Amino acid sequence: MTFDELGVSEPLLRAIADMGFENPMPVQEKVIPHLLNEDTDVIALAQTGTGKTAAFGLPVLQRINASLHEPQALIIAPTRELCLQIAGDLADFSKYIDDVTVLPVYGGSSIESQIKALKRGVQIIVATPGRLIDLINRRVAKLNSVHTVILDEADEMLNMGFQDSINEILEHVPAERKMLLFSATMPPEIARIAKKYMHDPVEYVIGTRNEGAANVKHVYYLVNARDKYLALKRVADDNPDIYAIIFCRTRRDTQEIADELIRDGYNADALHGDMSQQQRDIVMKKFHDRVIRLLVATDVAARGIDVDDLTHVINFGLPEDTAVYTHRSGRTGRAGKTGVSIAIIHTREKGRLKEIERIIGKKFERKEVPTPAHIIEKQLYHLADKIERVEVDDAEMDKYTPGVIKKLGWLSSEDLIKRVLSLEFKRLLDYYKDAPSIDVIDEKPAKEKRKTENGKQLTDKDKDRRTADKGMERIYVNVGKRDGFYAGNLIDMLNHTIAGQRVDVGRIDLLPAYTLFDVKKRDAKKVVGALKNADFMGKRLYSEIAEPDKDYARTSNRRSHEKGDDEPFGVFKRKKGKKSGRK
Repeated sequence: MTFDELGVSEPLLRAIADMGFENPMPVQEKVIPHLLNEDTDVIALAQTGTGKTAAFGLPVLQRINASLHEPQALIIAPTRELCLQIAGDLADFSKYIDDVTVLPVYGGSSIESQIKALKRGVQIIVATPGRLIDLINRRVAKLNSVHTVILDEADEMLNMGFQDSINEILEHVPAERKMLLFSATMPPEIARIAKKYMHDPVEYVIGTRNEGAANVKHVYYLVNARDKYLALKRVADDNPDIYAIIFCRTRRDTQEIADELIRDGYNADALHGDMSQQQRDIVMKKFHDRVIRLLVATDVAARGIDVDDLTHVINFGLPEDTAVYTHRSGRTGRAGKTGVSIAIIHTREKGRLKEIERIIGKKFERKEVPTPAHIIEKQLYHLADKIERVEVDDAEMDKYTPGVIKKLGWLSSEDLIKRVLSLEFKRLLDYYKDAPSIDVIDEKPAKEKRKTENGKQLTDKDKDRRTADKGMERIYVNVGKRDGFYAGNLIDMLNHTIAGQRVDVGRIDLLPAYTLFDVKKRDAKKVVGALKNADFMGKRLYSEIAEPDKDYARTSNRRSHEKGDDEPFGVFKRKKGKKSGRK
């Protein structure tokens, strides 16, 4: 199949030939003829990097009336980066079509310039929802001549909370229009939009619904929570040519991980929503130019990154939504290349991993965290390979080699090689000297049970929850999920109640009635003292160093009925001179 056979016009064929397009990709084979020849709407489920922009962009350009200087096609994208990418691709496709103007409309750029462009006349608008609504309300974005609407990355727009914005935009578009919805996954919200706004849509599925990209290998490393950053560094060191996005769940984690990587000598930087648009543009240029090899990003900030040759995607913790994992892993293995999606997890994330495996239909391969010896050997051979392949300008180098040979001629070839390698890898050798293994040994006796003082049986899973990781102390506090207490509340409380230094928090187990978490042993008493009698949402807190065999669920429930009691859970006093009564 060729683009000519799909019905693509001659000016577009010339443009895509200049860009190196030879044969259409599967999504293009299905979508292009439909958009050119059929009246029904389209839902296309396809991963990032499968050629979606050309699939909708070529037929849209072919259907534009260049003599009419009004918006005729509207493409909505979730982020500025994706908006600019689509607009840039459409401009390249239309290089041999006269008088067709494509306008990217997004926040963070001068709205006055966008208003002037709209008043001059454009045929295609590529927009983020918020800025487009602003222009509609100012009555400069007039959509009454739009005959084609495209929602790109529709599932991501819904994840970002744009459903109301999409509804509002579609109210300003003629009812008789062609509508295309492109998505990597098919959540229920997409089906609802299709039912409300689309006319008998035809669904094209490239691959299987919600599956991971075909060219991506899925790998996980199982480590203790406190060792996740160490594992990340080892993964990076074990892949000398790594070019990767590292996904974190929060903006704070993103910045902290990036800062640590930079301090440790890696070519890394952060990309998240707390940065100005200018800062984000600078980081993205460095990443495109490969000045930065490790980009630490939130999911929202990474949308629209147009890089076809990422070697790895690294999940520094798994997302709650499988669709988010699908988007992440789809950033690598693009344009026919292979890629690796890595998850660095601790034991409490294994269930989430299994759920992702089930939904995407892919099996994760467990690997051991690279050992220091393996990393050093791989780095040395990588350097040797570079030295072997380097191109030498003999005429230029002959000017300088006699002096260098005179200086170093007394060294044997073996000594010279050792010194070059030591010079190149001194930091690596010093860092990994006597470094330990950091894998979790995932072996637990099955179904073993233990008794508490009150006779209730606790499984090993319960006991493990009450046991601190090595070098840590387990802390109990009498608030949990049903009190609206989560990890962020804990961290914020510690930051505000403990003055002087930051407390490192390890594993956190949130239960309905209480919370257990790890801190360094040296900080344990200080943390207990800070939390004891603190207040959370009107509830007075009690904290203690956790006992592995104590039945906290029972004592927490009993405690919830007590008022004004400063004693540990399960401790009751009788008032003097009375037979009973709890203090």
